[in-house]
Amino acid sequence: MRILCCLLALVSRLTSASNPNIVVIFMDDMGYADVGCFGAQGYQTPNIDKLAAAGRKFTHFHVAQPVCSASRTALLTGCYPNRLGMHGALGPSAKHGIHANEMTLAELVKQKDYATAAVGKWHLGSLPQFLPVKHGFDEYYGIPYSNDMWPYHPQAKKGSYPKLPMVENDHVVDEEITPEDQTHLTTEYTARSLKFIEKNKDKPFFLYLAHSMVHVPLFVSEKFKGKSDKGLFGDVMMEVDWSVGQIMDTLKKNGLEDNTWIIFTSDNGPWLSYGDHAGSAGSLREGKGTCWEGGTRVTGIMKWPAKIPAGTTTDTMMMTIDILPTIAHVIDAKLPSHTIDGLNCWPIISGENDAKNPHDFYAFYYEQNQLQAITSGDGRWKLQLPHKYRSIVGVTEKAQNGIPVLYKQITIDQPELYDLYTDISESKNVAVDHPEEVARLQKHAQTIRAELGDSLMKQPKGSGTREPGM
Repeated sequence: MRILCCLLALVSRLTSASNPNIVVIFMDDMGYADVGCFGAQGYQTPNIDKLAAAGRKFTHFHVAQPVCSASRTALLTGCYPNRLGMHGALGPSAKHGIHANEMTLAELVKQKDYATAAVGKWHLGSLPQFLPVKHGFDEYYGIPYSNDMWPYHPQAKKGSYPKLPMVENDHVVDEEITPEDQTHLTTEYTARSLKFIEKNKDKPFFLYLAHSMVHVPLFVSEKFKGKSDKGLFGDVMMEVDWSVGQIMDTLKKNGLEDNTWIIFTSDNGPWLSYGDHAGSAGSLREGKGTCWEGGTRVTGIMKWPAKIPAGTTTDTMMMTIDILPTIAHVIDAKLPSHTIDGLNCWPIISGENDAKNPHDFYAFYYEQNQLQAITSGDGRWKLQLPHKYRSIVGVTEKAQNGIPVLYKQITIDQPELYDLYTDISESKNVAVDHPEEVARLQKHAQTIRAELGDSLMKQPKGSGTREPGM
């Protein structure tokens, strides 16, 4: 019996060792063109570029919604956030968060005995019952909501925000983060992440590192202050790049590099109204807070030696909702019994010949359950549905030093069709030339409206929505 027990324990260790460590590095408000290998100008990101050179670039990688809390919900649950009653960006006084019945990435990998940690910005419910340690994470260190939701922000009205706390696990360790504290956030998050890796180097682990930067207000440590040719924003990006290098070096030092799957991406596009304190969407149209490509198409980089082909690029479309079911496939974990929206996209990630996206379409919601756009699963055709959106185009005032300018409000009256294969900038409406594609995407819009609702069509809820935790 004793020999049998030893053999079973050995088999268990060998099985867990075959599963990859998983590191998700999630940026905040970083634009599509804010890293060197995606076109950044005025500063260098050598570590992120090295990550891409040793892995795979995803140039048609999207978030489900172009805003903080909703986007994070999609990544961690594999669901469109409005399916779970999560909309927009939760404020400090929000009384809701992800429901306890939902399965997060941390709870998924717990099936395979992973150690789990969340470091950085959470923004999915700040009450104790909604913090990461209540959603499958063994440990947490970070801020519960966005770093601009505090009384020191240049645009904060007196009394509009409470003190911003630092939280460890489920208790406050610093009741008030000051501007000086903010300059150390990137360094602190990195140190905590390295400590977690070192502590769990002998078992599979999942690290979710959600940086507060480059969300305004921008802060950088002394070691990178004034180092770039693009002011404070460039300095901040250089420090984040340093952080990525620290993660990679620690994995290599501990012999973990070959069996670690790194995913680097962002929660939405750049907050363009902040001018020189905002990033760049490159040739994409608009930015954060819109369902144009600049708002939802983000940098995507993945590395896992021997599993993900190095030095490759794919323009096959994917979305963050696909990460959870893909990880479930790779580690042979069970998906939740309730409906999720993501699908396994491992053939795309692993570079299989002729790999195709398994979705018929993707839906882009924003605001309070507004269905604003539909894209074909292959990523070619995009239908912008009638809605109002904010635009920075034509705004002549220049935003400087962290003080934003006002957007213009524009209304789309009729559906507009764009061929993203030939027009990544969404500059030419081809609806008249391709009525069959308009009709096909309109049909998909009707399908998702029945499932999730659409407040623009006076359908506040669909048959497949679930309530958030309250």
